[in-house]
Amino acid sequence: MYDIVNYEEAGTVQEAIRLLQANPRARLIAGGSDLLVKIYKGKITDAELVSLRGIIALKDISIEGDGTVRIGACATFSRIAGHPLIRKHVPVLAEAVSRVGGPQIRNIGTIGGNICNGVTSSDSAPTLFALNALLRLEGAGGTRVAPIQDFYLGPGKVDLRQAEVLTEILLTKENYQGFGGHYIKFAMREAMDIASLSCAAVCKIVGQNVIADFRLALGVAAPTPMRCLRAEEIARGRVFSEELLLETGRTAVTEVNPRTSWRATREYRLQLVEELSKRAFKQAFVKAGGVLL
Repeated sequence: MYDIVNYEEAGTVQEAIRLLQANPRARLIAGGSDLLVKIYKGKITDAELVSLRGIIALKDISIEGDGTVRIGACATFSRIAGHPLIRKHVPVLAEAVSRVGGPQIRNIGTIGGNICNGVTSSDSAPTLFALNALLRLEGAGGTRVAPIQDFYLGPGKVDLRQAEVLTEILLTKENYQGFGGHYIKFAMREAMDIASLSCAAVCKIVGQNVIADFRLALGVAAPTPMRCLRAEEIARGRVFSEELLLETGRTAVTEVNPRTSWRATREYRLQLVEELSKRAFKQAFVKAGGVLL
């Protein structure tokens, strides 16, 4: 049973903002793959919804003259995974969102909803963290742009203010051009499962296998998705080697704070952090054009 007492469809972002202003209890809905489950299970009662699904502009994917890739918040995972701009410029993101649920979920679930749900197991979040994604948010007070790292406040909590709409995810050229990337989702079963741990790495090399830049992001390793900044710093400026892989993985373990759940114990997740960090780094290095010696 879906306990929905009011439902309105917005035709524009500004209309959605006005509807949210008029009714502070209203919640935004896009694909509904997360929200409708909560309503069905009784976690949300007397739901009042404002739908974004009719706003065509929020589904657009484009690239600006300065190389910034713009992804509308209502773009579905299927659309992102198959879009030629994403596959050409940020294939690691296509790789990550193709791991979300099954085909039905990917066809209706949106990247904006995945972010705003605020869960640490989000498949899109680690890759967006590694790519230094920016979020464009529009509200009654105007527009603001926030780094995705600042948007996650705690488990299931994000910095989405009242009467505010996430409209776009922005990936700037300097944060993806020349990088190779790799995403790993470790789950109890391969299909349609939530990650026990997830890991995204992006890497840029110069000269003879020297790591010019490296970023490592994890999901389910802390209350929110996170970057392993100390591990990243260790790798930069170093020649890629098995020794560097080991050092990076061990350092990543010191930065995380996973919990025990029915999916995995804290101790098991710590092992996964070390192993997946090494695997993702190695594959990102290869995809960046590095040569394994």
